[in-house]
Amino acid sequence: MGDYNDGLILIVEDNPDDILLLQRAFKKARIANPIYVANDGEEAIAYLSGKRKYGNREDFPLPVLVLLDLKLPRKSGFEVLEWVRRQNGLRRIPIVVLTSSSETTDINKAYDLGANSYLVKPVSFNSLLDLTANLHIYWIILNEPPEIYEKVNHEKQS
Repeated sequence: MGDYNDGLILIVEDNPDDILLLQRAFKKARIANPIYVANDGEEAIAYLSGKRKYGNREDFPLPVLVLLDLKLPRKSGFEVLEWVRRQNGLRRIPIVVLTSSSETTDINKAYDLGANSYLVKPVSFNSLLDLTANLHIYWIILNEPPEIYEKVNHEKQS
């Protein structure tokens, strides 16, 4: 499935330093997948639902992987995760929580809401580089991707 290996990775993160470090790590690990950054939970939902400026899927394709922080403005990562898992056309998108919290309650809640994986942001850049390289190998190269439908359920369920 060649499209998957070239597919977009959506990073949902509000911290500019973390965004820059992730982008550097992806570049240094030679990960060629395009990256789009949503800076808050509402923007992530707008992107995934194809609303507002994100209506053109040629310019804003559905991601093959979402890296989701939990502590976000406007809507939390938990709210984004819960919303995605209720959408018939999106619920199979792999979502990896990448956050600074190692609290058991956060970990359990993320999995209860349908996270595919939960990773704590490493402190050093080299550890982040290892993490992004391993994410790429596992989720983009080795993992058998689900079929993701373009048709999104726009029913208001919140």
